[in-house]
Amino acid sequence: MRHVIFVVPEGMDDPLRVSGGNVYDREVRDGLRRRGWTVDVREVAPGGVATAFADATGLVLVDGLCAAGAPEAVEDAAGPVVVLAHMVTASFPGVTSAAIEAERRALAAAHRVIATSRWTAAELERSGIPAARVAVAPPGTHAASLAAAQGRELLCVGVIAPHKGQDVLLDALAELRGDDWTCVLVGSPAPAPAFARQIARDASAFGGRVRMTGVLTGAALADEYARSAVVVAPSRVESAGMAIADARARGIPVIAADVGGIADTVSGGGAILVRPGDPAALAHALGEWMTDPALRDRLRREAAGVRAALPSWDDTIDLIEAALS
Repeated sequence: MRHVIFVVPEGMDDPLRVSGGNVYDREVRDGLRRRGWTVDVREVAPGGVATAFADATGLVLVDGLCAAGAPEAVEDAAGPVVVLAHMVTASFPGVTSAAIEAERRALAAAHRVIATSRWTAAELERSGIPAARVAVAPPGTHAASLAAAQGRELLCVGVIAPHKGQDVLLDALAELRGDDWTCVLVGSPAPAPAFARQIARDASAFGGRVRMTGVLTGAALADEYARSAVVVAPSRVESAGMAIADARARGIPVIAADVGGIADTVSGGGAILVRPGDPAALAHALGEWMTDPALRDRLRREAAGVRAALPSWDDTIDLIEAALS
C-alpha cells in the first residue's frame, strides 16, 4: 500500500533542466521515500509514457506533462492513476485544441488529480474535473535565512521562456529613470532558445546592469537571493510560483504579475501585484519601489512577517500522502 510508480519527464535531476515542476517532483520523490514509501521513478522522453505504464499494476503517480502527452496510457492503466497537475494546458497562449483535449482525456481517466495550487484546482474544475476528485498540495518551502539586502538589486528566477515574461521585465526596466539598479536573470535558456537569445541581446543593451547567469542551484542560487532586495516575477502564466515561494521564505519582497495562483502565493503582504504582460504597469511598480523608502520598509516588514506561516515541504507531502492513500 506504500508503493508508487512515479512517472516524470526525463531529466528531473539534470541541473541544466531546472524548473519549478522538476523541483516539485524531486521534493515529492524524496519526501515520500523519507516516510517509508517505495518510489519507483520512471523518467520518460516524449512518446515514451506508454512504456512506463506497461507493467504497472499498482498505484501510479504521473506528472501532468507526461499524462497530457499520452492520455491513452492513463485510460488503459491496469491500476489506479493519480495525475500531478502543475498547470493546465489551456492556460498557455497558442496551445492547440488537440493538446487541450488530450489533457482533458488524461485527467478524466485519472482516479484522482493533485493540483499544485488552488488556482489550478479551479481551472481543472472549469475544464470538467469534479472538485471531489481534486486534492490541492501547494509547493512548500525550506527554512532559509532572512535576507538583509536593502539596495536596488532585482532578481528574476525562472526558465528563460515567453510564459515567464522576461521580455516584459526588460521593457519595463527600459522605462525607468536613473541607473542605480541592477537586475539578475537566473534560468535555463534551453526550453525556448530563440526567445532566450533575444533576451540576451536586449539585456546587453543595459550596459552591464542586467546580468544573465544561466541555471543556478544550491549555494550559488542562495547567494543571489541573499543579494537581492526584491524578486520580480513578470509571468504571463503561473500556477503558484516556486521562485516567489523561495523569496517568501527569505523575507524578500515580491513584485509580480497578478496571474494564475500568484495572488495566493503572496497572500499575507510583502508584495505588489501588477497587470500581466504590461511593461508600463511593471515599470510604475518598480519605480515606486525604488523611489519610496517608506514603501520599501513596509514591504520588507510584511515579507519578513509571513515567513513563520509559510507551508513547509513536509506539509506538502502530508497532502500528497493523503491523496495517494
